[in-house]
Amino acid sequence: MTRFPTFFLSHGGGPWPFMDDRRVQYAKTAQEFSRLPQRLPSRPKAVLVITGHWETEQFTVSTSAHPPMVYDYYGFPEHTYHLKYPAPGEPALAARVKELLGRADVDCREDANQGFDHGTFVPLGLMYPNADMPIVLLSLKSTYDPAEHIKVGQALAALRDEGVLIVGSGLTYHNMRGFGRAESKPVSYEFEAYLNEAIGQPDAARRNAMLIDWQNAPSARLAHPREDHLLPLMVAAGAAASDAGHRLFVDEVASVAMASYEFGG
Repeated sequence: MTRFPTFFLSHGGGPWPFMDDRRVQYAKTAQEFSRLPQRLPSRPKAVLVITGHWETEQFTVSTSAHPPMVYDYYGFPEHTYHLKYPAPGEPALAARVKELLGRADVDCREDANQGFDHGTFVPLGLMYPNADMPIVLLSLKSTYDPAEHIKVGQALAALRDEGVLIVGSGLTYHNMRGFGRAESKPVSYEFEAYLNEAIGQPDAARRNAMLIDWQNAPSARLAHPREDHLLPLMVAAGAAASDAGHRLFVDEVASVAMASYEFGG
């Protein structure tokens, strides 16, 4: 089987595909996400998602065969709290994730109740609108150590040869106070330029070092006061192994750049 790439996807704000005005704003992202399956060598057996919306004290994998929905957003229309994306889970993949992390001496817990947050059902819903792609979730670790998240990705790299697509879902800019402000635009582009330079490094060790050192990048803490939406990139980069990354596209919504990347494609 051909090796799959890994993705880091900037998933946007809240349940935007299900709101007509937001769908217009995110038209480019909607189009690009819907095209992603065409970039793959074949249809995946399953997708492993690391989302910026799930963090735990220890890395944790979702084991439900029928994951529920998680409406972890506020102030949106009532109908967005009744959305359904009934994609199946894949307990066998969850067990494989735990096995691979165990081999790398990474403690991994299980959660039989974790469901799909919008960092999952927004991009995957656009990629696989029929909700027929099995999805497993892996949490971030709340210590936010970038090197540890890269190590986790490295431990999971074997999945790419086993028909599994690894997706980190976050944002290249995530400062809730900055969205929609003119002064945020240069900040978002400046920080994204650093990320793009880092992921494109032909030497994986150099790439990983730049990602670990992200806090010293231009405008880093203005772009990410908390790095929950950045850490999924670390996992995707770690799983890339020696494969360099490149920018898939940049969308601009709410006065900020939102970039998505591919490794190994």
